[in-house]
Amino acid sequence: MHAIADTTALVEEGVLTPDQARTIEARSREVMVSLAVNAILCFGIIAATAGFIFWLADPLAVAVTGILMLGGGLAVLARGGEMLRMFGNSATLIGAGMLMGGAGIELVDKYEDIAGWVMLPAGALVALICTWRWRHGAWSTGFVLGAILLMGLAMHLAAIELLLQQYGIGSPLRNLALLYYAAALALVGWQVDVRFVTALAIAPFAQMLETGTGYFHAAYVFYSPEPTLTILQMVLLIVLCVWGASRLAERDARHLRILAILGFVVANLCALVGSLWGDVVGETVWGPGRFSDGYEDWDSFSAARDAFRDSALFISENVYSVLWAVVLAAVIFWAAQRHQRGLFNAALTFAAIHAYTQIFESFADEPLAYVIGGLAAIPLAWGLWRLNQWMAAKQA
Repeated sequence: MHAIADTTALVEEGVLTPDQARTIEARSREVMVSLAVNAILCFGIIAATAGFIFWLADPLAVAVTGILMLGGGLAVLARGGEMLRMFGNSATLIGAGMLMGGAGIELVDKYEDIAGWVMLPAGALVALICTWRWRHGAWSTGFVLGAILLMGLAMHLAAIELLLQQYGIGSPLRNLALLYYAAALALVGWQVDVRFVTALAIAPFAQMLETGTGYFHAAYVFYSPEPTLTILQMVLLIVLCVWGASRLAERDARHLRILAILGFVVANLCALVGSLWGDVVGETVWGPGRFSDGYEDWDSFSAARDAFRDSALFISENVYSVLWAVVLAAVIFWAAQRHQRGLFNAALTFAAIHAYTQIFESFADEPLAYVIGGLAAIPLAWGLWRLNQWMAAKQA
């Protein structure tokens, strides 16, 4: 992990010299300024690209303007100095965005029947060409090639989703498509070394079992019809990512760590659902599914659901609540031992959410529950403290 240090205190304690502290602070400042500049630049490029497309509102005008800006940007990058590089990057990306974005909008608007079949290979071809040039000597800067690679990937994945919607394709092909989205985003995020792109892979991966935002009761704004199965899915992801991160170079490991943290977040959101309503395992996967899955009337669906629930595995909300608390305590201790700051912070956050939820949803009128929980926390904390001492002595 990246260590957080108070350089002033370390200088006062004699751990660092003043020159070393200034070097650390200068590098930190350089990273922050670079992030700020890139964020502003990306926002400006996206806004200008979309503005040009909808302002011109003509395929030929958009194409000509895009070609001119793309060519001009590449010329600036090829012949201009370092001072003009940012303008060359911007012009190149705006031009490429106008060509690809304008083409995609025109195809979907005017030629919807063939739009998916055209965009699917076209986006893949752009992404493959950019990947090839990235790995074998770029025509342009890595920033430009990486951005155009992401544009090609976006067109490719959007085309697949369009085709799935047009032809009404559901499980299991849709589940496989979601897995493909996740793998593609993770691989491209690793290729361009941008963890934000890698992090986006968690969305389609979590959607594989239809974990989504279709539930808007109260203020949870989260829905998981299969919390137990999704938790197992996320646990597998976390284990693989943590195991891989411990064996790979830092450049690769940090991508796995961000996926592990987000997988942990999704798993905890599923645990929140389970702690409130329990879970009939497999009801929407190998069970009757949902009423919208083709049942003629509610009575037939209700009968099929009741028959399945009579023999299915049911995990009650009380069992979920206890298991979730125990797992969070274990993860907090393990993450602290292994310097996994992201998992540690996430576990503490969800421990607070769990406590808050149970207070108002389950035990608001049960004072004995607070007594039991509070007294149980004391020996648990003592046990973790003793375990930490034993592990420290063993390592010494």
